[in-house]
Amino acid sequence: MNILIIDDEENIREIISDILTDENHTVFTAPDGPTGLEFFNKEKIDVCFLDVWMPKMGGIDVLKKIKEDNPDTDVVMISGHAKIDLAVSATKLGAFDFIEKPLTLEKIIGIVKTLENRRKSDPKAIKKTETARREIIGESEQMRAIKNLIDNSAKSDARILILGENGAGKELIALEIHDKSARRLKPFIGVNCAAIPENLIESELFGYVKGAFTGANSDRMGKFELADTGTLFLDEIGDMSLSTQAKVLRVLQEMKLTRIGSSEIRPIDVRIIAATNKDLKEEIKKGNFREDLYYRLNVIPITVPPLRERKDDIPLLLDYFLKSISTEKKITLKKLTGEAVDYLKNYYWPGNIRQLRNIVERLMVIIDGETIDLDDVKIHLDDKSAIKKDSPNNKYDDYNLNTAREEFEKDFIERKLRENNFNITQTAKSLGVYPSNLYSKINKLNIKIDEAKKK
Repeated sequence: MNILIIDDEENIREIISDILTDENHTVFTAPDGPTGLEFFNKEKIDVCFLDVWMPKMGGIDVLKKIKEDNPDTDVVMISGHAKIDLAVSATKLGAFDFIEKPLTLEKIIGIVKTLENRRKSDPKAIKKTETARREIIGESEQMRAIKNLIDNSAKSDARILILGENGAGKELIALEIHDKSARRLKPFIGVNCAAIPENLIESELFGYVKGAFTGANSDRMGKFELADTGTLFLDEIGDMSLSTQAKVLRVLQEMKLTRIGSSEIRPIDVRIIAATNKDLKEEIKKGNFREDLYYRLNVIPITVPPLRERKDDIPLLLDYFLKSISTEKKITLKKLTGEAVDYLKNYYWPGNIRQLRNIVERLMVIIDGETIDLDDVKIHLDDKSAIKKDSPNNKYDDYNLNTAREEFEKDFIERKLRENNFNITQTAKSLGVYPSNLYSKINKLNIKIDEAKKK
């Protein structure tokens, strides 16, 4: 990493520089604030060690300037006369940490290793400036209730369980809670529990020491440690194996962990937000999810409605995506006709907000004119590459395997029910199952007969 040291004491600059150079970092030094700020015009600075008390320009003023012009730079404040109020002020202004002199080799290397792991090991280590570009769009009654829940839950460290379909915006809600909490200037680490192979999930979560297993060539922090003092987002928690659930439960109970291959117990300070698209109560009944872990996580439940249940928010989302995609992709801003908006508003949206954004981006890129009309929307929304409600090949593109299987099973049973005029006995016979089994499936998959008749 590129590291800048701004300190008026030459021996401090030399000590930190020698330590970090030996760790293979590129190091720049400056004796005062104005000289240090000049480096930002020439180099991309990843980390800055910044003294509080300096001539010409105080460290707090330098910090303000750095965070204003270079928000992605992590700033570590150093001082020989640290005061609590000063440390609090620096933290509020965006400093990553505040350390006291005399500095030790272990302290310097430890901080840099933490920052390096955040940058290299997990691209989801979200900073405040990155979350600021994200917005929760919607003024429907459901979304107003969720925004109120976000504001209230951000005030405490209570654990949160976010429930909702894929693409509905669960991670965005987790980010918003983190960004409004007292931990907002600390790491936000996201883990997709369904995407990590079973034989790797524990090393990813808890870390390991050198020699713990074949390929463990150096110590590595796990996601819990990377998120220390911040927030850990456990996405798709319903897909975690029972053995891993047991170990996560123990960490949550004790707020301590042990890296794989080590006997050292490490305390952690982490706020946990979990999310799933599964019915965890049903998973508990099936023996797939621990009841005790469920109650540990489900202190504040937040249920995110699918897009089709908050259609009045779709025009707002369309406007937001049109403008943001125009800015991000440097594409001329286009407008949707009223008919096009109405058509999109009444679409089923099985892929929820993620699918809506993808469609808007597709229309923005492909349509040549400045206006997107109904015919444009029909062609590109309903072509084979789009996710279409009645397309058996494409509907499930945004789902993981378990969700896709359940959705297919639900759609198949609903179709068979319609074909047999919702006669349970005849439908069960056509499916090759007993009527009692069919009733069980209907309850398990939450098939609403009255709603199915309207489709």
